[in-house]
Amino acid sequence: MRSRFEEHYVKYSQALNSVSQTVSKPRILTNFATIYKAGRGGRKLDEVRDKYQKACRKLHLTHNEYVLLLCEAAEFEKDFRTVLLPGLLEHQQSVQETFIASWKQILLEVSQYSDLTSEKFKEIQKKIESGLEAIKPSDEYNDFTEKHKTTPTEPVKFMFDESLVEDSAGKLLPNQLTVDNLTVEWLRNKLSDLEGGIKENQEKRTNLQSSNQEAIPNGKVSSNDSNNRLSYTGETNKKEVNELKCLERKMLKQTELIKCALNELGCEEVPSGLDLSIDNQTFISNSSEQGDGSQSGLNKKGHRLVNMLKKPFRRKSAPSSPVAPPRTKGGRRNSSTQSEGADPVSLSINKPLVDEEWFHGVLPREEVVRLLTQDGDFLVRETTRNDECQTVLSVCWGGHKHFIVQTTNEGHYRFEGPAFPSIRELILYQFNSASPVTGRSGAVLYKPIPRERWELNNDDVVLLDKIGRGNFGDVYKAQLKSSSQEVAVKTCRVTLPDDHKKKFLQEGRILKQYDHPNIVKLIGICVQKQPIMIVMELVPGGSLLTFLRKKSSALTDGQLMNMCLDAAAGMRYLESKNCIHRDLAARNCLVGYRNTVKISDFGMSREEEEYIVSDGMKQIPIKWTAPEALNFGKYTSLCDVWSYGILCWEIFSRGGTPYSGLSNSKAREKIDSGYRMPAPENTPDEMYRLMLRCWDYQPENRPNFEQIYTVVDTLCAAYRVSFL
Repeated sequence: MRSRFEEHYVKYSQALNSVSQTVSKPRILTNFATIYKAGRGGRKLDEVRDKYQKACRKLHLTHNEYVLLLCEAAEFEKDFRTVLLPGLLEHQQSVQETFIASWKQILLEVSQYSDLTSEKFKEIQKKIESGLEAIKPSDEYNDFTEKHKTTPTEPVKFMFDESLVEDSAGKLLPNQLTVDNLTVEWLRNKLSDLEGGIKENQEKRTNLQSSNQEAIPNGKVSSNDSNNRLSYTGETNKKEVNELKCLERKMLKQTELIKCALNELGCEEVPSGLDLSIDNQTFISNSSEQGDGSQSGLNKKGHRLVNMLKKPFRRKSAPSSPVAPPRTKGGRRNSSTQSEGADPVSLSINKPLVDEEWFHGVLPREEVVRLLTQDGDFLVRETTRNDECQTVLSVCWGGHKHFIVQTTNEGHYRFEGPAFPSIRELILYQFNSASPVTGRSGAVLYKPIPRERWELNNDDVVLLDKIGRGNFGDVYKAQLKSSSQEVAVKTCRVTLPDDHKKKFLQEGRILKQYDHPNIVKLIGICVQKQPIMIVMELVPGGSLLTFLRKKSSALTDGQLMNMCLDAAAGMRYLESKNCIHRDLAARNCLVGYRNTVKISDFGMSREEEEYIVSDGMKQIPIKWTAPEALNFGKYTSLCDVWSYGILCWEIFSRGGTPYSGLSNSKAREKIDSGYRMPAPENTPDEMYRLMLRCWDYQPENRPNFEQIYTVVDTLCAAYRVSFL
């Protein structure tokens, strides 16, 4: 169905392009689209689009129901093991104790009516009475639970079948609800039902708990007959309360899952009061602008989300030439005096949006939040939602708010106020007029935030040859247009989820502030459009690991020692910046001119004195990682010291594989038992002793990089003297 939709859309685009060569563009956009849509091709396009939307909606709803059912099953299984089964056993014990108490009361009543005048009978009667008084229901079943409880069963793991979403091109993700115009209304209704069920459940539980307190005063079983019956009722209520608690937990878990998904939708706000009936507009419902996850209702007229598939591609904004008046220091506009410094909102004639300093392309929201620090700070960026590119105005105003630029039926742009033919004119109007972007937010534009110097335009970089492949995309040799400088470019695949793109840009965030001859230099980051790219210096020798293996016979011990010194110098610099690399290895080092080693690949790095892993141990290089990081997820610079010891071993083994022949799990087991790799052939004794110090099981006993650099520098100096 999707291929047929794309086929019709391509035919429409090709026909439009062919006619546009002979007729002026404004008239083509108006006339040809009308003619084509009225014809057979337009009808086919509408039919295929409608079928495609229905199929997508059914798939997405089924996906969401599957995710919620998995969530419910996991909670039910856990509560079955930990609450319901133990509760059933306790209930049975209470029933038996109540049974004994009831019989005790019956026998006491029998004894009262059997008291005859015979002395012998009286003696027997006293024995019976004393025996009955000695009966204690709690003692009769004192060890009941301990004797009869079973060994807890292993938890059942409910796993999402990822093969079900392999063909969804990243739109449907395992264990994640899909929130789009096809499912948002269903999710909100589901959330409303769940919240109603939780409220009803809580009321039932409160009533049962109240009656339970009446049934068992002070929590003790009375010998009175009526109290015994109340006690039995109270224990039954207690069992029902446990069941209601389990049911409530399942519903709360599903509610949390849906709210998280809707919160993600709500980060890009649509201004309130907009008429959702306008054709060809893309909307997302109003959300709480403070990011608290609360969801407001749809338009009062009862409109629902407009079909996003009606407008699969956003039109480019037309250039315009307005000029903004200057501002005073306080952010207020002043028509007669020029504010200090150049005002990035002052627009030159026919300047396209992408060339504006305050347009930041596809810069992620985390970076945007970092740039907007004062109330009134703003910038414009782009984001992709449900395969559609949307332009977003991000503003700091009592927090960070993000407003999607709306498109009218005539192709103009607006928020809540008037519409303009270009996004630049819309932003300039908001800036000049000091009007709130939305009445609800009150956000006013005071200061445009320009791109940082390291934000490059994608068109400034010419990709040449593919030289490698990374975790996020391909690596290219490239050239800068402005200076013809050759550079290395890491690209991020467009189809990757947003969280992967954030991790990809993390390397650029860290590298941009470092300047050291043994750290690979960042030239810039391209975020003006997809694909996102990190531009770095081109290090001609390539990977240190490959270099060691290719040049193994030609490398001298002195050169190997200098490589260790270079790595120590780079890591000493990172240590001074509180940067934990977390993936130091020969494969992540580069070789420059004169065999200079440069530390690279900062994708796992963290700028903290101590970092605790919270997202599991996936993709951790086991054989290079310190034991405390593997066992407890705790990273410090001393973990990098352990990895440095492995790096030195790789260098002196000329590209050997650490713990060769051992699996990751076996290597971990041997390390924990005290095993350390032997020295590679011809390794200086002092250098191997340093490796062993780096591999001390207790991190506090390892040297820091300042000490390591001093030791290796002394060894290099002594080595040079010995050859003079």
